[in-house]
Amino acid sequence: MGKYIVRRLLQMIPVILGATFLIYAMVFALPGDPTAGKCGERPCPPAYVAKFREEHNLNDPLLVQYGKYLGKLAQGDLGTSFYGIPVKEELAKRYVTTGKLALMAVAWETLIGIFAGVLAGIRKGKFIDNLVLVSTLLVISIPVFVIGATLQMFLGVRMGLFPVTVSSQATFYELLLPSFVLASASVAYIARLTRANMVENLRADYVRTAIAKGLTRRRAVGLHTLRNSLIPVVTYIGVDIGALLGGAIVTERIFNIQGVGGFLFRSIGARDGVAVVGTVTALVVVYLFANLLVDLLYGVLDPRISHD
Repeated sequence: MGKYIVRRLLQMIPVILGATFLIYAMVFALPGDPTAGKCGERPCPPAYVAKFREEHNLNDPLLVQYGKYLGKLAQGDLGTSFYGIPVKEELAKRYVTTGKLALMAVAWETLIGIFAGVLAGIRKGKFIDNLVLVSTLLVISIPVFVIGATLQMFLGVRMGLFPVTVSSQATFYELLLPSFVLASASVAYIARLTRANMVENLRADYVRTAIAKGLTRRRAVGLHTLRNSLIPVVTYIGVDIGALLGGAIVTERIFNIQGVGGFLFRSIGARDGVAVVGTVTALVVVYLFANLLVDLLYGVLDPRISHD
């Protein structure tokens, strides 16, 4: 196990290098002047522009710029934004909120999605199965901003059950509705994925053999079928963690959440390349570690999978 973890950590290094270079190249190779609009309606003075470009290495070739950025990154420095604020400090203030939002969304999609998928799988062709299939298809077909705005209007404004916006404290109660909105599409996908795997595994020979030998259906489903059916689900959840952390821009905008998604959105709008690259780099690292955790969970769900 230890050798496997070390090998996976070493494999992350070229992935991080490749991802950061592509992000850096795409952001800083775009045409346009990053100082535009920073001095109001008037053009910035030449002295300010020259100092700005010198501080952020914009006069150097792209590879030289990336090399200097990589040197800072190796020391844990994500750079300083065009407004003079370290990106690490900005992310530290926002990652707590976004992390809470993402973990609550994962809890929603895990509990509801797996429960609905298991019910639909063991009652294939019956009312609950058709209900899950139709409802999940409906949720998948509706954009997340429509779901968010609709629930915000009815549950927040009209019924007053949840706060319409999230304060700077981002309490558990305030994040309940945004996390559910963020997880809505994933709940539907996990339910359908669990249902499909449950139906397939219930027809497998090892399940029928276990039942024929006297194992109760409930134990056969809980001990054998469910564990094997969860392997693809865990894979999806691991991939989704990175998407939830980086793709919460729409949800954070709807509920005015001061998180990483909102910071990334504002940085893109302000053409703050350092902030964009630093934020995406942090998301890449989180995504890689989430996938490492998923691979380790395979051995827990299926003892036949070895990491030696």
